[in-house]
Amino acid sequence: MATQKASGKKGRMRRFVGWLGRDPLVRGALLIVVLATVTGLGIFSYFYIKYDRMIEQRFRGPLFSNAARIYAQPRTLHAGERSSAKEIATQLRRAGYSEGGADAPMGTFHLLSGGIEIQPGPQSYHAPEKATIRIRDGVIESIAGPSGELSAYELEPVAVTSLSESGQRAKRQLIHYQDIPKVLVDAVLAIEDRRFFQHSGVNYLRLVEAAWIDVTHSGHRQGGSTITMQLSRAFLLTPEKTIKRKLAEMQIALILEQKFSKEQIFELYANRVDLGQRGSFTISGFAEGARAYFNKDLKDLTIADAALIAGLIQAPSALSPYRHPDRALERRNLVIESMVETHAITRAEADKAKATPLRIAPPNVESSDAPYFVDMVRDTLLAKFSEHDLNDEALRVYTTLDPDLQRAAAAAVEAGIKITDDQVKAQRTHRVKVGKKIETQVAEGPQAQVALVAIDPHTGEVLALVGGRNYGTSQLNHALAKRPTGSIFKPFVYAAAMNNAISGAEPVFTPVSMIDDSPTTFSYGDQIYEPRNYKEEYHGQVTIRYALAMSLNNATVKLAEAVGYDKVADLAKAAGIVSVHATPAMALGSYDATPVDMAGAYTVFANGGIRLHPNMIASVRNATGDVLQNYSVTRTTVLDPRVVAVMTNMLEGVMNNGTAAGVRSRGFTLPAAGKTGSSHDGWFAGYTNNLLCIVWVGYDDYSDLRLSGAQTAAPIWAEFMKRATALPQYQNASAFGQPDGVVNLQLDKATNRIATPACQDTFNAVFIAGTEPKESCDQGTGFLSGIFGGHSDASAPNSASYSPPDPAAAAKKKKSFLGRVFGVFKDDKNAAPASNKNQKASPSTPPH
Repeated sequence: MATQKASGKKGRMRRFVGWLGRDPLVRGALLIVVLATVTGLGIFSYFYIKYDRMIEQRFRGPLFSNAARIYAQPRTLHAGERSSAKEIATQLRRAGYSEGGADAPMGTFHLLSGGIEIQPGPQSYHAPEKATIRIRDGVIESIAGPSGELSAYELEPVAVTSLSESGQRAKRQLIHYQDIPKVLVDAVLAIEDRRFFQHSGVNYLRLVEAAWIDVTHSGHRQGGSTITMQLSRAFLLTPEKTIKRKLAEMQIALILEQKFSKEQIFELYANRVDLGQRGSFTISGFAEGARAYFNKDLKDLTIADAALIAGLIQAPSALSPYRHPDRALERRNLVIESMVETHAITRAEADKAKATPLRIAPPNVESSDAPYFVDMVRDTLLAKFSEHDLNDEALRVYTTLDPDLQRAAAAAVEAGIKITDDQVKAQRTHRVKVGKKIETQVAEGPQAQVALVAIDPHTGEVLALVGGRNYGTSQLNHALAKRPTGSIFKPFVYAAAMNNAISGAEPVFTPVSMIDDSPTTFSYGDQIYEPRNYKEEYHGQVTIRYALAMSLNNATVKLAEAVGYDKVADLAKAAGIVSVHATPAMALGSYDATPVDMAGAYTVFANGGIRLHPNMIASVRNATGDVLQNYSVTRTTVLDPRVVAVMTNMLEGVMNNGTAAGVRSRGFTLPAAGKTGSSHDGWFAGYTNNLLCIVWVGYDDYSDLRLSGAQTAAPIWAEFMKRATALPQYQNASAFGQPDGVVNLQLDKATNRIATPACQDTFNAVFIAGTEPKESCDQGTGFLSGIFGGHSDASAPNSASYSPPDPAAAAKKKKSFLGRVFGVFKDDKNAAPASNKNQKASPSTPPH
């Protein structure tokens, strides 16, 4: 019976097949199905092989850019300095160190009870010698190395940025899956791919849902991409939105899931994802996002922090918490709710996180990015290395940048430039009659720009640099812009005068030598030059010290003439101000130099007479840490240390009692020397015994700022120095040292002679030994002194400790016998002004 049934089935099958074979339509349909199947398999196989090869090729080498990496200078820890193990660990993580026993190319560290142990790796900037740092009550108690106790220890340099990546710079800190906190993984999965650990690369249900929404809601596009598909697009495909690309995404995702574990895929995603832009830098990866948006280590993220970062993935620009805080907050809270739905957090945790305001780090592009500095580093490297080297060889460029000082510079510029903005606005604000009403209007005009350069005066290392208000708005680096230097050039005139005492030239000048500050016409060649003091106020015979402190134009040009314009020009050129010409106008800073040039020039005063060429790069190494090029500073002896000691003392007088006294009123009280400057722009140059800083403020179109350096640049300098000297590495600013061969004297203000108990109104001055006054203040006040006036005229403004003469007091100035007879001391207010011929320093220029 069973055999008959089987035979019957076979018969029916044969008849069915025979019928199929006889029907041409059926045969055609079968053929089409077979051909379609074979073709589909062929196409699938072709693209599978194609994408498999693409993946093999892309993932065979380095997954991220091989562009040169820019590193800051190492932070140095000192015994007795305030710090914590957690803070040190955070910096080591940012430098590529791993915590625990696993070996890492850069190095490892172990947190101890009361300290931290550091082991540099084979690719470290430093030799692989272990150090143990003991910390008690927030203070470094001891630092122990392999051979004993250390007074200081350099941490691994932290990366600032890559030089370029896909046509732009990127900031990325590579991490492993185990470094990612669970709260961040949960937040990302909740909003981006809830079934990531279950699907095989494609979530078909979500794709269908997204397609349905696209069809039924016109213009409301849905992605439907899994994390693996997003990774496919990021590494191997273009961002175009087409069906063809979506199919490619899906196939690549399936292959990736076969080649990598889920943890590996998420790790690649965590390092690759773009999270927005800061100035010229793309924020790439979760670790860099945590630092950029919260200034936190990845492990310290809260639920609210993690939700914000996860929310940014969808559209980092449109959801930027800086530009669109309301959108960012709404998106963050949506992620938090999604985490509740996936049971990653409880309702109570969600409510607490949603109640947290957006607590993001200040959006200060300059704080650690230093884009203008990086531009200068790149230009310097191109003199030695090719574009290929910089873009493809994974070079490590170790620079002189101090991240802490860079943040101080950025904050000082941001705060200080507002003072200039307010003054400019006041200048442009006018009351005008409109019809029958009086209205207040603010005239349009350019925005003031700024530059700040801070260097170590004893090494020439550029520690911080700000080249403008906003790199995203303008990439013009004002630290390299050539502008007339104004009165910050004047110290070179006075230094040339002081140098006569060393060179043996005549006359010999000292800080209390007298110079005439009266309206004068100076001739050179077939030209004449007629400088003017501010508000055309002149002071007659003044000491050189006072002339510098009050930045008196006529006295300065007269001193340059007495010394010799060529000597002043030669000194300036030796200091690096190469544009100067030996003319009277040179004395008032009429020739151009950049802020970087002036920083190098002022090292002559801050470094014992030796000029240091500003340097930004310490070392260039290959990917494994081998040195390719070390950079050293160029040193040139320009002045005798004794001349420098005299000049520094005189520039201290400028700071304490002269045109720069506003720095003191702004709260900077440590020993410092400096000089204000005004041309069309505002300048300030100043230094302590361990830090030198130049500030410039002006307009790009070269129009007159109509504000002095004391009003614009000096407040920024004061703000910067207050912040800088609060840092451990710069807080030990102390009194300036002095070489052998100089004499410190207390002088009487009225006579400029050595003070005695009988003359108690005194000031301090430094002299080159052998040129100091020999008489005391209570000598030489007899009959002849009364006749000839001379240095004993108590009304003359003979020291930097004097304030500018009061016109009313000047009118009552007591004249000597010859002065009364011949009118030698004609009142400046009544003096006939010099003729206005060829050149004239504007009388409207504020005090320098």
